[in-house]
Amino acid sequence: MKAMSEQSQQPQLRMTAWGVTGIGEIVPGDQLGDVIVDACREAPNGPLLDGDVLVVTQKIVSKAEGRMVEIDPDDPLSHKALVEEEGVRVVRRRGDLIITETKHGFICANSGIDLSNVERGWAALLPIDSDRSARRIRDIIRAKLGVSVGIIISDTFGRPWRKGLTDVAIGVAGVAGVLDLRGTPDALGRMMQVTEVSIADEVASAAELVMGKSNGVPVAVVRGLDPSWLRESSINEIVRPPQEDLFR
Repeated sequence: MKAMSEQSQQPQLRMTAWGVTGIGEIVPGDQLGDVIVDACREAPNGPLLDGDVLVVTQKIVSKAEGRMVEIDPDDPLSHKALVEEEGVRVVRRRGDLIITETKHGFICANSGIDLSNVERGWAALLPIDSDRSARRIRDIIRAKLGVSVGIIISDTFGRPWRKGLTDVAIGVAGVAGVLDLRGTPDALGRMMQVTEVSIADEVASAAELVMGKSNGVPVAVVRGLDPSWLRESSINEIVRPPQEDLFR
């Protein structure tokens, strides 16, 4: 009863999330930090506050950083050569589907190459270093608006053994990748032995609900996260190292 009583006295998180509207088409050379600052100076998107976390879709990061490659618009498989180039190994093939490991360590379909929400005849490649991309956006927002925010670069991944897609983090700055709860008590006072929570993935998937897949909203703000989750981190916190991969 004591553990439950102590838990009931802890402050409850109340999080809110909204999509950032008014961001136009992004082209190579655009500085996303500046674009987001302009969009979030005032209502309805802002003003931003210390502790906010912004989720930015991979697609606009790739566009801004020039990670776009021209392909044959009349050949639905013309991007498959890029899949091989962008992957470091092929995990599985089935028909036209290729599951690869990327240079970042992600296991995903087609090396993360995306044809949706881009102009016909073009393919979007993953950013070279999404952590660096996130840090750049964060630093510009801090310099121009005077607020300290976290940034998550998100992308849509499938999941083994489960149907459906969800957004996950592929880059982070100023927000935890993983919250390690090992050695802390659960609600009944038992010590947790293996619990590690992927905070960045959970925030990315929550933000996707207010952005949508086809609404043209590539940025979301999530407000109300536990301040202890806001710290320096890296996407490497989330990527499972090869020695821990039971299926390799």
